[in-house]
Amino acid sequence: MKFKQVLAISLMLVTVAAVAGCGGGGTQKANEGQKTQISGNITASGSTALQPLAEKAAQQFGQKNPNAKVIVQGGGSGTGLTQVAQGAVQIGDSDIFAEEKSGINAGELVDHKVCVVGFATVVNKKVTIDNLTHQQLLDIFTGKITNWKEVGGPDLKITIVNRPASSGTRATFKKYALKGAEEATGIGLQSDASGTVLKTVAETDGAVSYLALSYVNDSVKALKLDGVEPTVANITSGKYPIWSYEHMYTKGQPTGLTKDFLDYMGSDDVKPLIKQLGYIPNSDMKVSRTATSN
Repeated sequence: MKFKQVLAISLMLVTVAAVAGCGGGGTQKANEGQKTQISGNITASGSTALQPLAEKAAQQFGQKNPNAKVIVQGGGSGTGLTQVAQGAVQIGDSDIFAEEKSGINAGELVDHKVCVVGFATVVNKKVTIDNLTHQQLLDIFTGKITNWKEVGGPDLKITIVNRPASSGTRATFKKYALKGAEEATGIGLQSDASGTVLKTVAETDGAVSYLALSYVNDSVKALKLDGVEPTVANITSGKYPIWSYEHMYTKGQPTGLTKDFLDYMGSDDVKPLIKQLGYIPNSDMKVSRTATSN
């Protein structure tokens, strides 16, 4: 009996040791599998149309990752593309495809399409009309029509608020609203800040310009185009033509914090922000475009 008791105790001790060993190994693997803490600083610059979404997403990302900082700057799509191509920033925000920007080696850049944004023709609230035909819009921005009474509005001089040449919003509007025509000279803004455009149109009698829908508010009036309102439904269906993808470009495939932030931009955490701030998820679009499409 004593021999059997000793054998039973020995077997119990071996079993306990084996279980303890397995538990230690599991803990070690769990520790090894823990994600490396996200940290560091990166900068995204460029499109002011994308800036509200990028800033809000960067703020949320920073709250989740207190050791990481994503700095978001404007300057226009041309600036963003140039700076990322030169390696001055990690992300170049743009309303246009890199292939559409002269002087950029698009082959070195990787495109990350974040969402879609629509653009509206906006006027000062003293302009009483609410619709323009495509031809009237073209004639106004090329200087053929100079008074609002010529299109059924008040006897008020038309003042065009121009964006700088680096503006992706300007490039998009020129391509899809003006059919490639150059704008007539008006109030030339040195900055591509959409907030400045909004303020200038709101405060200048007879002013007209264009803004991303994410900036349009009650201080200005958004016009229909050929009777079609610049709404999400009309953009996603292809009825309203003035829209573009919002791109975040990197020079080569992203790594480290840049990849972490771009992954976050495509996550479920950011999807609610896209709609809240007036943008459109790519998945909602029933039409698509390439760099060479009309």
